[in-house]
Amino acid sequence: MIYMNILKKLTPAQLIGLVILVVLLGFAYGSPLVRPYDMALQNLDVILSAPSGEHPFGTDHLGRDMMARLASAIRLSFSLIIGSVGVSLIFGLLFGLLAGIFGGILDKFFNFICDCIMALPGLLFILLFASIAPNSFWSLYLGVSLVMWVEFFKMTRAMSLNLRKSSEVQASTLMDMGLWYIIKRHYLPRLAPVMWTLSAFGAGNAVLALATLGFVNVGLKPPTAELGLMMTELFPYYYEAPLVFFLPIITVFLLVLSFQLLSGKQDG
Repeated sequence: MIYMNILKKLTPAQLIGLVILVVLLGFAYGSPLVRPYDMALQNLDVILSAPSGEHPFGTDHLGRDMMARLASAIRLSFSLIIGSVGVSLIFGLLFGLLAGIFGGILDKFFNFICDCIMALPGLLFILLFASIAPNSFWSLYLGVSLVMWVEFFKMTRAMSLNLRKSSEVQASTLMDMGLWYIIKRHYLPRLAPVMWTLSAFGAGNAVLALATLGFVNVGLKPPTAELGLMMTELFPYYYEAPLVFFLPIITVFLLVLSFQLLSGKQDG
C-alpha cells in the first residue's frame, strides 16, 4: 500500500523515469543470473562482432561480451550513486540542520568547509581525488560525495534558517515540544521534496562524473567495465562497429535521463 501511494503521487514524467531506471537495473542485476558470462573474458576470434545468439549485444575490440560488460558497468555506476548520494544526503541534512537551527560556531565551521570545497569546480575537485589514488573506486566515491554534500548542506541550512523564524516553529518551541519533535513535525516535511530533487539530480551528475573521468582516462582502469572507459576504448572502432560504440553512450543517456525525469515535482 505504501508503494502504491508513492506511485500515485508521481507525475507521468517521473513514472517514465522510474520505468527506465527499473529496466536498466533489472538488466544489470538480472542478466548475470540468466546468462552468467565473464565480462573480462577475451576471445580474439570474435572481435567487434555483430549481435548474435551467443553475444546478444555483440563484442568489443578484444572479443569481450558487451552485454556482460554493460551490465557490470551499470552496477558499478549504481553502487557509486547509492553510496555517494546516500552519504551526501545524510550528512548534508544533519549538518545543515545543526547549522540552521543552532547557528554560531557550528554554522561558521560548516560554511568554511563548504567554501573550501567550492573553491574548485566540482569536476576538477573529483579529478584531484581520482589523480591522488588512480584506479580506486573509493577516491571517486569520496570526491563525488564531498561535492554533492555541499549542495545538500547549503539547501538544508537555507531552509532551516527560514523555518526557525516561522510562527509554527516558534510556537512549538514555546510549548516546549522538544527538538526532535520540531524537526520531525516542521523541518523534515518541508525538506523532503527538496532533498528528493537534489538526490535525483545528484545521481545523474554522479553518473556523468564517473563517465567523464573514464572517458579522459583518469578514473578506473581496464579491464574494469565502466561506461566512460568503454567509450574511450571503442572510439577508434566507431566506423567498424557503430552499434557497439554507441551502446555505452546510450546507456549513460538513459541513466541520466531517468534521474532527470525522477527529479521533477511530485503531484499532491
